[in-house]
Amino acid sequence: MTDMRLVVVGAAGRMGRMLIRAVHEAPGCVLSAAIERPGSPLLGADAGVLAGLPASGVVVTDDALPAFVEAEGVLDFTMPDATVAFAALAAQARIVHVVGTTGMEPAHLSKLEAAGRHAAIIRSGNMSLGVNLLAALVCKVAATLGTDWDIEIAEMHHRMKVDAPSGTAVLLGEAAAQGRAVDLAKTRVAVRDGQTGARPAGAIGFAALRGGTVVGDHKVIFAGQGERLELSHIAEDRGLFAQGAIKAALWGRGRKPGLYSMADVLGLDSL
Repeated sequence: MTDMRLVVVGAAGRMGRMLIRAVHEAPGCVLSAAIERPGSPLLGADAGVLAGLPASGVVVTDDALPAFVEAEGVLDFTMPDATVAFAALAAQARIVHVVGTTGMEPAHLSKLEAAGRHAAIIRSGNMSLGVNLLAALVCKVAATLGTDWDIEIAEMHHRMKVDAPSGTAVLLGEAAAQGRAVDLAKTRVAVRDGQTGARPAGAIGFAALRGGTVVGDHKVIFAGQGERLELSHIAEDRGLFAQGAIKAALWGRGRKPGLYSMADVLGLDSL
């Protein structure tokens, strides 16, 4: 089988450059195109040089649709509105769309579901093996312990992160809610300030910390009577997210249209 032709969108960003390097290093795939926003000063630059690699011959462009038509998959860690637009183009081109974008609202997700009727979309708040295994454990523990144990999810990221709680924290919250067979939207407590009153029974709480250059720390705390159980994951290198995205794209090659998760890619039946 020939190498899978992949497009990186948001190519000039920190994650975009990481994805370009990961595609360059990974067997079974090749960089087909690199997309940036209209007006970017980096349009016309060589994507390889942009990512600190030898010249690749792939020039950064803002014309996504022709690039998608010539490709087999797109790697997307951009912003919610951009991701929805790219999903529509990927659906037109019938190519795999790997979405690592966080901060998505229900309106964005509904549009991804619609695009998933025409293309394979693999979406996750975190593409790493470790985090998705953690989510599977959280689901099992939440189901076992029940609502007598309080659940709190704490996360810390670098000072430049723009959304809170993180997509990974939400992923872990969804796993906990699934384990309890409840709707996260109805049990989530994301902000506490002032006289909040006692903690509601069954709530799933979130705490977001920001500072420095932290790649991503996540901890799920199960607090019972006289004891606590803590499950955690520490990301030390953004490269693991890029590697997971490529694994997802290769898994999605030839899949029927649908909205998939990293749990599907990794064969984690519990999520």
